[in-house]
Amino acid sequence: MLKKIANRVYYMPHVSETDRPTLGLICGDNYSLIIDSGNSPAHAKDFLNSAQKMGITPAKFVVITHWHWDHIFGMKTMDLPTVSHADTKEKIQYLKTLKWDDASLDARVATGEEIEFCRDMIKREMPTRDHLELKAPDFTFDGKIEMDLGGVTSIVEHVGGVHAQDSSIVYIPDAKVMFLGDCIYQDFYSGDWSYDQNELTILLDKIKKYDADYYLTGHQDPKTHAELWSELDELSLIGELVGSEISLDNAVARFNEVRKTAPNEEQLEYIQNFVSGNQKIRNEA
Repeated sequence: MLKKIANRVYYMPHVSETDRPTLGLICGDNYSLIIDSGNSPAHAKDFLNSAQKMGITPAKFVVITHWHWDHIFGMKTMDLPTVSHADTKEKIQYLKTLKWDDASLDARVATGEEIEFCRDMIKREMPTRDHLELKAPDFTFDGKIEMDLGGVTSIVEHVGGVHAQDSSIVYIPDAKVMFLGDCIYQDFYSGDWSYDQNELTILLDKIKKYDADYYLTGHQDPKTHAELWSELDELSLIGELVGSEISLDNAVARFNEVRKTAPNEEQLEYIQNFVSGNQKIRNEA
């Protein structure tokens, strides 16, 4: 079932049990636009069936926010022209060369190319993948595109971020709603989960320039402007506090000194994320 977040803007909520991300629907007078294709053919079918019951203009395009499996495995089932950043298409074209049976997934986890969490969720969402077929996007852009759906416009902009460098956001000015995909999340794919303070600052500046009342992320409930920026401001402050520190103990001690209290569980996780990011930068130097 799709839920309404604003005039002309709907979403299908995320499902944590099988890592189904939030999917979006923007309804114009001429056609509708889908945001992300789902993590399986079944996920895509559930979305399309719900949308067909709404009496809206037919969907004409799907926008893909980034290359990760849970946002793209439903593309073939959507059976619509697909739009993405050029880097997203390049990544998906590589994914098309891979095998997705259990043995192949396990082998990629063993080499570090895939992570255990994604492997396990793929198996849970799709116990058998014999007929899984991936599709590459049909149209690409580099910086930003605007899509006039008739009575409502969508802006799709590449913003990057450590979670996936190809990440794009979708902003609907008339509704003041932004679909963030997964762009504000940590880097999960290169060792310990991490943030890079410089990249985070650049990313948040790109998001902040748009006037949004509501934000939808890939794997959380929708947030108001106040809710999201309260979290992101705290994240940024912790990143600034950690600085270039590569010792978790030293970073925690600095937090204790500045805040006059020990970090809670979430704050400690963020401290660890920035420390891990600094360690990666040092190791790459």
